[in-house]
Amino acid sequence: MNTLRDDLDLPGKLFIVEGIDGSGKSTQLDLLHKWLASQGYLVVFTEWNSSPIVKSTTRRGKRRRLLSPISFSLIHAADFASRVHAQILPALQAGAIVLADRYVYTAFARDAVRGVSREWLRRLYSFAVKPTLAFYYDVPLHEAIRRIMDGRLNLKYYEAGLDLALDPDPEESFRLYQGLIKAEYDRLADEYGLVRVDATQHLIQQQRVMRELVKPHLGSVMRTDGGQMQDALREAGVRGRYLPPGMSSRATGP
Repeated sequence: MNTLRDDLDLPGKLFIVEGIDGSGKSTQLDLLHKWLASQGYLVVFTEWNSSPIVKSTTRRGKRRRLLSPISFSLIHAADFASRVHAQILPALQAGAIVLADRYVYTAFARDAVRGVSREWLRRLYSFAVKPTLAFYYDVPLHEAIRRIMDGRLNLKYYEAGLDLALDPDPEESFRLYQGLIKAEYDRLADEYGLVRVDATQHLIQQQRVMRELVKPHLGSVMRTDGGQMQDALREAGVRGRYLPPGMSSRATGP
């Protein structure tokens, strides 16, 4: 079942990555960006919970532990809507490639674990554009936990799922929370046809798989030769850390 918009004739392409914490998805997306940029494609990057409109609100709510499951969900939906209309859609309309580190499936998984209705979530995000390809980096829970805990001293309250009262110990709560999220991702992979990638494979092999799947979709995407696409993005006010040097500053103005 697809509840996302696929009725828009957009010249750009949208590639997204999903997975539990510690799956390595962000590393793979960064490698894909470097390769696409080396091939001359204009790439715009977006990530979950990054809109300046709601970022400070989210931070305050988390710090004071005031966020209920519904308020958490609505704040993230507002963040996503802001980025869709200010960043993702303009870039796709201009013919650029958009890379998204987490997409609506993150909300579908995390919010469902917190008890929010799956059907309500799908209606809430029904304005979202269907990705060209959605990669799900599938990693065993124990391996993901090992990766996270090796590089992190402390787990934050919501990050550890402590608001769910799964276990008073942050590390055990985190393990249980991530296990529940993984079960939701497995459900979503079947429901939405997410492309499963074995995240235990060597990093190079994972990237090879990703590139081979992306390549067939690049034929109609414009490259950065000439200024037409850059002008379109600049006029749309699109920003992204992966824009060519000087492009982002031109887009934001003086």
